Amino acid sequence: MFTKKPPPEEKRMVRANDREYNERFQYATNYITTSKYNILTFLPINLFEQFQVAANTYFLFLFLLQLIPQVSSLSWFTTIVPLVMVLSITAVKDASDDYFRHQSDNKVNNRQSQVLISGSLKNEKWMNVRVGDIIKLENNQFVAADLLLLSSSEPHGLCYIETAELDGETNMKVRQSVSVTSELGDPNNLSQFDGKVVCEPPNNKLDRFNGTLYWRDRKYTLTNQNMLLRGCVLRNTEACYGLVIFAGPDTKLMQNSGPTKFKRASIDLLMNTVVLWIFGFLVCMCMFLAIGNAVWEQVVGSRFQNYLPWEPPVNSFIFSAFFAFWSYVIILNTVVPISLYVSVEVIRLAHSFFINRDQQMFCSRCNTAAKARTTTLSEELGQVEYIFSDKTGTLTQNIMNFNKCSINGNSYGEVPGPLEPKPKRLDFTPFNPLADPDFCFYDDTLLESVKVGDSYTHEFFRLLSLCHTVMSEEKSEGKLVYKAQSPDESALVTAARNFGFVFRSRTPGTITTTEMGRPVTYTLLAILDFNNVRKRMSVIVRNPEGKIRLYCKGADTVLFEKLHPCNQKLINITSDHLHEYATEGLRTLTVAYRDLSEEEWDTWSKNHRCAEKEDQLAAVYEEIEQNMLLGATAVEDKLQEGVRETIALLSLANIKTWVLTGDKQETAINIGYSCKMLTDDMTEMFIISGHSVQIVKQELRSARERMTELSQNKDGEKNEGCGDTCFKGATRRKGLQRSAVSDLMDNISGEFALVVNGHSLAHALEGDMEEEFVATACACKAVICCRVTPLQKAQVVELIKKHKTAITLAIGDGANDVSMIKTAHIGVGISGQEGIQAVLASDYSFSQFRFLQRLLLVHGRWSYLRMCRFLYYFFYKNFAFTMVHFWFAFFCGFSAQTVYDQFFITLFNIVYTSLPVLAMGIFDQDVSDQKSLEYPKLYEPGQLNLLFNKREFLICIAQGIYTSMVLLFVPYAAMSNATQSSGEPLADYQTFAVTTATALVVVVSVQIALDTSYWTVINHVCVWGSLGSYFLIMFGLHSQRLFAISITHFHFVGSAQSTLSQPVVWLTLALTTAICIVPVLALRFITLVLKPQLSDTVRYVQLVLQKKRRPAGSSMASTWCNVGNIWKDRPGAKDGSRRSGYAFSHQEGFGELITSGKNMATFAPKHSSSWIDTLLKKKHAHSSTSDLGECTPAVSHSSSVPGSLQDVPTEEKSQ
Repeated sequence: MFTKKPPPEEKRMVRANDREYNERFQYATNYITTSKYNILTFLPINLFEQFQVAANTYFLFLFLLQLIPQVSSLSWFTTIVPLVMVLSITAVKDASDDYFRHQSDNKVNNRQSQVLISGSLKNEKWMNVRVGDIIKLENNQFVAADLLLLSSSEPHGLCYIETAELDGETNMKVRQSVSVTSELGDPNNLSQFDGKVVCEPPNNKLDRFNGTLYWRDRKYTLTNQNMLLRGCVLRNTEACYGLVIFAGPDTKLMQNSGPTKFKRASIDLLMNTVVLWIFGFLVCMCMFLAIGNAVWEQVVGSRFQNYLPWEPPVNSFIFSAFFAFWSYVIILNTVVPISLYVSVEVIRLAHSFFINRDQQMFCSRCNTAAKARTTTLSEELGQVEYIFSDKTGTLTQNIMNFNKCSINGNSYGEVPGPLEPKPKRLDFTPFNPLADPDFCFYDDTLLESVKVGDSYTHEFFRLLSLCHTVMSEEKSEGKLVYKAQSPDESALVTAARNFGFVFRSRTPGTITTTEMGRPVTYTLLAILDFNNVRKRMSVIVRNPEGKIRLYCKGADTVLFEKLHPCNQKLINITSDHLHEYATEGLRTLTVAYRDLSEEEWDTWSKNHRCAEKEDQLAAVYEEIEQNMLLGATAVEDKLQEGVRETIALLSLANIKTWVLTGDKQETAINIGYSCKMLTDDMTEMFIISGHSVQIVKQELRSARERMTELSQNKDGEKNEGCGDTCFKGATRRKGLQRSAVSDLMDNISGEFALVVNGHSLAHALEGDMEEEFVATACACKAVICCRVTPLQKAQVVELIKKHKTAITLAIGDGANDVSMIKTAHIGVGISGQEGIQAVLASDYSFSQFRFLQRLLLVHGRWSYLRMCRFLYYFFYKNFAFTMVHFWFAFFCGFSAQTVYDQFFITLFNIVYTSLPVLAMGIFDQDVSDQKSLEYPKLYEPGQLNLLFNKREFLICIAQGIYTSMVLLFVPYAAMSNATQSSGEPLADYQTFAVTTATALVVVVSVQIALDTSYWTVINHVCVWGSLGSYFLIMFGLHSQRLFAISITHFHFVGSAQSTLSQPVVWLTLALTTAICIVPVLALRFITLVLKPQLSDTVRYVQLVLQKKRRPAGSSMASTWCNVGNIWKDRPGAKDGSRRSGYAFSHQEGFGELITSGKNMATFAPKHSSSWIDTLLKKKHAHSSTSDLGECTPAVSHSSSVPGSLQDVPTEEKSQ
C-alpha cells in the first residue's frame, strides 16, 4: 500500500514502446486524484482536522472529566452526545464534498484511449496509460497525457488543438511533429519506433518545453510546438499519434492545479482564539473558587464536621479544593457550549441554501444556478477586500463584434440615443446570398455606400477580405466556416463577407474571393507577418488586371508614422473617430494600402529574399510599408453581461479588483478600459515592463514617487468616501505590521492603475522584491498583470495573503485558474465554455461574473452580519447563564452546587434558547437586498471586521456578566425577606432557582427580540414559542406524576406552581428584566442619535420611503440596471485615449505557415463534419440570442470552438 517516493528528477528519459525500460524510473501513472480522503484515511485525517478546532478538543476533555464520579455533578451524556453530533455532521459534509471529487476523478480516469500495444491498437482506460506508450487521438478527443506529437493525418505532421481547458482561449493553435517522425502514420511503423526522448523534468510551464529526440544515431530538438498537453482537444484533424512523456500528476495541467487546501473562515480562527481565552478565564474562575472552597472548608466547614463530614476520598480541605476545581470546570463549561458549533454549521448550511436557491443568480439561458460547493466560508464572503480575476471567459466572452468603422473620413455604425427610435437590423440576404446570418449591423448608410459602388468603401472591405491569415472551410456551396488564430481577424473577415467581399479560399500562392457577386482570384505575392514590435501585418497581392497593391492593417500609433504628409487632414478626422471609438471601450485598428509598380516589387522582392535575420526582415518590411490612409475599424471584445456595473459597484464597496491574465499587455489594457477598471479620469497609469530585478525595482519606486508627487499636488483636496482611510483603519484593527514604505503609501490620494508584464512580475515576486511590489500595487485602484503563468497567479494571491491581512477572492473559468482559485481564501468558478476544471476546484460557482456583486454585497454581507450577531448574542446569553453559578458560589460555601436544577441546565441551550438565535442567524438582515446594492458602503464593516472582533467579544462578555449579577442579586434581595400570602417565607432554594431561571429565560428572550432587525413568522414562532415551551416544560418537570416516577431526579415537585403564583415573583421578574434591558436600550438610543451607522441611516430612509409609499421602480437599484448607458452617455465625459486593439491574440509565424502550403489540406471538406456541425449549432445559438428581442452585433465564431453543446457560453444559448 505504501510505496517509496522516487527521488526528484533532474531530467526525464523515455523510450518509446518499452514499458520495462521506463518502469525502472518509477514515473507516475496516468491515474489522477483531486480528492482529499480515501476509505482508509478518511476517519483519521478528518478527525485530525476537526480536533484542530480548539472547542472540539475542549469538549472531549470535559467528557473525560465527567466520567469521574467524584468530580462530575452532571451526567456524561450531556457532553458526548452534542460532541458526536458536531463531529458527525461535519464529517458527513466533508465526506459528501470529497465523494463528488472522487466521482469526477473516476469519470476522467475511466475515459477510453487507443494505445498501441504489440503492434495493434487497443482500448485502454486513461489511468492505465503509461509513460512511453504511443496513443492514437481522433478528432474532438481530449488529450490523455502530455504527448510528443509523432505523426498526423494532415500533411507535414500538422494538427490543430484547442487549449480552453489550459488557458481559457478557444482559438485554434497549431502543433507540428518532428519531420523525421511525421511519416510514421501507420501503426505497424509506429510499433517499430524505438526513439529515446531526453527532456526537462515535470514542471508547470505551459508555454515551454525543452527536449531532444535520439533516433537512428541522430538527434532532433524538441520544443513546445511539438507537444500536445493533457486537457487540450484535437480539432479539425482526423487523427494523430503521440508518445506519452508526462502522465497523471506529472502533466502540466495537474502541475498547475496545486494541492487541495483545507480552508477555514477567519471567524473560525477568531472563535478558536476566543475559546482559548474563555478556557483561560474558566481556569482562573475555577482556581479562584477552589481557593474559596479551601478557605471556607478550613474556616467555616470545620465546624460542621460532626454532622456533615467529608465524603471519601476527601480527607482535607486541600483535597476538597482539588475536587471543587474540577467540579466547577464542568459546571461552568457552558460558557462555550457545544451547541455553538452545531448552530454555526446549521446557519452556514442555511446560508448556502439561500445562495443555491437565489433566482436572481440563476442563468436561464444556460439553465445554471449558483452553487455553494462549501458551507464553511459564507461569512467570509462579507469581508472580501481583493478580487483576483481571469480575463478570457470570466470578464469577456472571447467574442469579437464588428461595431463601427471609419472610411475616408466618414464614420459608420453610429447607434441612436436612448430617446431615438431603435434602428432595424440590416438584412444582407437579398443583397448577398453568402452573408453570415448571424452578423448584426444597424447603420444602413454603410450598406448603401457599398451598393452605389463607392470606391473607398469597396477598397476598405477588399482589404479586410485579403489582409489576414484566416482559413476557410466550405463544405457545401455558400456554407462558409472561418477558422482564425485570433477572434479579431475573424470578426473583420466576417464583416467584409456580409458587405459583399467574401473570402472563399486560399492556396499558398492565391486568395479567392467573391466581390459583389463576382469571383476574383488574387495572386498572393508576400505576407509581411505580424509581431509584437511591428504591431501590424501586410499582404502584397496582384489582382487579375495585373496591378500590385500592398494592404496593411495594424495599430494606429504605428501606422500613422508611415503615412504621407498629404494625408494629414484625413489623419486628423480618423484620429477623432478613433478617440470616439476608444472612449466607448472598442478595440481599434487602422487600415491602409499602397500601389506598387513592377520595378518597386522586383527590387523589394530581391531584398526580401536576401534578408535572413529578424532585424534585416524588419528593415525590409519598413522600407515598403509606406502607405496611404484608408480608414479604421472598431471591434468590441464582447464583455459578459453586467461586468462594467459589477466592477463599478464593487469598487464603491472598497473592493479592489486585480486582473491576472495570460494575454498580451495591449489586450489586457483594452479590456481594462472596456470594463471600466481603467478610466480616462484616472490620475495616471504605470506600466512595469523591466527585464531585470534592478529595472523592475526602479520602475516600482519611480511609480511610488510619482504617486506621492501627484498626491501632494492636490492642495486642499479631500478624498471622497472611505477609500484609503478605511483600508488604513482595517490594517490598524487587524494589527498589521507595516514597513515604512507601506506606511508612506497609505497617504496616497488619487486614482492610479498599475500594469505589470509577466517577465517583470517574475522579478517582483522574488523575496526581496515582494514588499516593493505590494506597496506599489496596493496603492493603486486597479492592477492588471498580463502574460502571467498559472503558478504566478497563485503566487500573486499568496503574496497579498502574506503581506495584507485581507480576505482574497479568486474567480476564473479555466484550468489555468485552478491554482489561483485554490490559493485564495474564497475560490469562485465560472461555468462557461472553457470546461469545468475551475468549477470543480471552486468554493462557489455560477455562470456570470455579474452575479459576483450579489454574492458579495447581498449574501456575503448578510452572512457576515448574521454570524456576528449570532456569536455576540450566543456568548452573551451563555455568560449570563453560567456566571450566575460563579456568584452563587459565595452563598453555597463554594461547594459546586448549581443554581438551577439539572434539567434546566441541560435544556437551556438545546430547547429554550437554541431556536431564536438560530432564526436570527439564518433570517436576520439590517436592510433589504435592494438597499445593499444601492449602498455598497454598507459592505465596509465586514472588511474592517467591526461587527465581531476581540473588542466586541469583551463587550458582550461584560454585558453577560452584568446580566448574571442582576439575575442573582435582584431576586436574592427581593426574596430574602419576602413571604407568601399565607405568611410563610419565600426564601427557599427551589423558589429562588425557579425565579432566577425564569428571569434568565425572559431576559434573553427580550434581548434577542431587541437584536432582531428583520422579523418573519419563523422568528416570532421561535422566540415566543421557545419562551412558552419553557413554562410548559417546567410545569411538566415539576409535576407530581414525574416525581412519583423518580424522586431523586425530579425533586422540584410543585415548585413552579407555588413560585409563579406569588405576585412578588412576577414583580421581581419585571424588575430584573428592566434593570437588564433599560441600560442597553438607553445606550443604543444615545449611539443612534449621536453616532449613527450607515445601516441605521439606510433603515431610517427605508422606513420613511415606505410610509410615503414611494412608487415601485424609482429606487436607485434601477439606476444600476442602466449603468452601461450612464457610462456611455454621461454628460461631460472626457475623451478616451486612443487604444489600438489589433489582433493581440495573434501569433507570429502563421503567415509563413500559410505561404509554405503545409496547412492547406487541413481544410478540405472530406472530414471534420462534427467540427462544422458544432460551429453551425453555435451560430444558430447566436442568432437566437438577443437583447429585448434584437440580435447582437456582428459576432465572430471561428475563434471560439466548443467541444460540445454543453460548452457553448451561457450568453449564447437560446431561450
